[in-house]
Amino acid sequence: MKILIIQQKMIGDVLTTSILFEALRREYPEAELHYLIYPHTRAVVENNPYIDKLILFEDSDKNPLNFISFLQKIKKEKYEAVIDVYSKIGTALISAYSGAKTRISYHKWYTRFLYSNTFNYKTRLESSAGFAIENRMLLLQGISFNFPVELKPKIYLEKAEILSSGKRLEKSGVSREKPLYMISVMGSSKNKTYPLEYLAVLLDQIVEKTQAQLLFNYIPSQSGEILRLYSRCKPLTQKHIFREIFGESLREFMALTYHCDSLIGNEGGAINMAKALNIPTFSIFSPKISKDAWSLYEDETNVAVHLKDYLPKSFEEKNTRKLDIPGLYEIFSPELIWPKLVEFLENLSIKNG
Repeated sequence: MKILIIQQKMIGDVLTTSILFEALRREYPEAELHYLIYPHTRAVVENNPYIDKLILFEDSDKNPLNFISFLQKIKKEKYEAVIDVYSKIGTALISAYSGAKTRISYHKWYTRFLYSNTFNYKTRLESSAGFAIENRMLLLQGISFNFPVELKPKIYLEKAEILSSGKRLEKSGVSREKPLYMISVMGSSKNKTYPLEYLAVLLDQIVEKTQAQLLFNYIPSQSGEILRLYSRCKPLTQKHIFREIFGESLREFMALTYHCDSLIGNEGGAINMAKALNIPTFSIFSPKISKDAWSLYEDETNVAVHLKDYLPKSFEEKNTRKLDIPGLYEIFSPELIWPKLVEFLENLSIKNG
């Protein structure tokens, strides 16, 4: 059997959807499994032993003429099944043109006729996995019913990557005797980024309580925001921050995170990558993001906070596009988050002895 899975979206989505490959490999060990993704998300699924081939959808493929060529390339693969997790008009066309007899996606009135099987999103959770996991596993019912409900995404680092990042930390003066936390400073947009002045307060409290060393997850173009955050921290906290150490690529970031005791900060791709490396996480959700959907496998070592947990009446407006995100962030104060973060840090301390 030859199967194509489509997930043309962001890093966290691509990583989460990778669980389908492990599930399919268990059920069909001889199957040939391909993954259609954007190039910038490739790093999170490199070395995945369950994926036979990555098909990269380039920006140039969005051009109508190039898109036709891309469709022809997909058709030549002669897939028996296509699972379209992205579920947009463009990927529906890819699914239909593939010629696969089995074409699976989510039920949408405007693309339903292009698939052989469609499924409605779940409205009730059956596990601690979260809707993002359960809805993806649901799609596999279009092929078989013998799949587990829960699988966790995994990242596969090479030994050389782990050794190189470990030496880099050691040369920079990072001590193995003190906790090391990676801080997810920036979300994927302003509306997904916890205010820096609030995050600085939390970092001051973390250092005061744990004497932890802090790394920041950022890219060079975000250096201005990083400096703003650093300048808002107390002098003692600044001494515990290693600003010069950051991942210049996704693989470098993941290798650095591998050595950390936890990742703390904005919910998003960084949180999902840390979980896939089996690193404890404390995630701060944007008011616009559903915690039920993306708080994957929440427990005492993977904790998430959302303003809705504290002030549910602020979310009576069902249309998230109408929410006043800056205003909601303003009332999501460090004082609300700190008690749960303290509990998380104490559990980490017990876990690490």
